[in-house]
Amino acid sequence: QVQLVESGGGSVQAGGSLRLSCAVFGFTGSYLCMGWFRQAPGKEREGVATIYTSDGSTYVADSVKGRFTISQENAKNTVYLQMNSLKPEDTAMYYCAAKYTGRSMCSGGYWGGYNYWGQGTQVTVSS
Repeated sequence: QVQLVESGGGSVQAGGSLRLSCAVFGFTGSYLCMGWFRQAPGKEREGVATIYTSDGSTYVADSVKGRFTISQENAKNTVYLQMNSLKPEDTAMYYCAAKYTGRSMCSGGYWGGYNYWGQGTQVTVSS
């Protein structure tokens, strides 16, 4: 059973940076795809970025490309979302999620099939 614990959210002014962390527990074997999602009040959940833990390949949504970076630290079983040049429209609850899948289903904006979710961490960007 995979468990995910996010941290690192907070309040920041526009133009600032935050780094979110997602600690992964209970992961076994390979083929784990990790994703970051966000949901703002009154809006649908949006996929932000993915990383395939076996080879580190990443995908970042166009809406945040060039500002957000996803990475992993295998020794700590942790996935990060580095968020730079934050904008008020980035304000949302951010969630990390995981699924066991092949690499092709962990990229290209395929956001479905995630079985495991963290509790979320709030990011608030003020203008």
